[in-house]
Amino acid sequence: MGCAVRKRHKRKAEAGRKLCGNGDLEDYASSVMDDPVQPRSAEPRPRRRDRHGRGMRGPVAPPQVPLSASRAEVFTDLVQDSVERLERRWPQLSDIDFLVLEVPPLSGDDGDWSDEAVPLGGTIEASEGRPARVVIYRRPVEIRTKGRDERAALVHEVVVEQVAELLGLSPESVDPRYGED
Repeated sequence: MGCAVRKRHKRKAEAGRKLCGNGDLEDYASSVMDDPVQPRSAEPRPRRRDRHGRGMRGPVAPPQVPLSASRAEVFTDLVQDSVERLERRWPQLSDIDFLVLEVPPLSGDDGDWSDEAVPLGGTIEASEGRPARVVIYRRPVEIRTKGRDERAALVHEVVVEQVAELLGLSPESVDPRYGED
């Protein structure tokens, strides 16, 4: 085995001499060394696929397409659409903060859920320079709906109910189409 390795190295050296033409190995080495290797640039290289043709080909969808929006972003957009719809009829809603939280806080002293149903939304009255707030809980609403249209309808109902509670009105007076399917 040792002989095979030596023969292989000997062949490479002979091939190098053949490349020089006249057998002058020093001329070949100096010609290679005169051409310095350029350092890599500091900018990141574009992603490439691996040697088998696999790997990232590019983004699945451009950022403007709804496919790339997360569920939380889509839900926040639904709440915003509902609020904008109500603000056309009730301009004073611009003074109210509308928040989206994942889940409602635990109620009770022992940190357990009460026997009541999980709330879909809530209100916080205005106090000391802080505006009134309407809170919509994303996960309980998502769990109770199957599709986007059903979710949009339930979000609007919850927003209308919470605004009605905050204003001290009935939901039907806040939105005349409340309860219609």
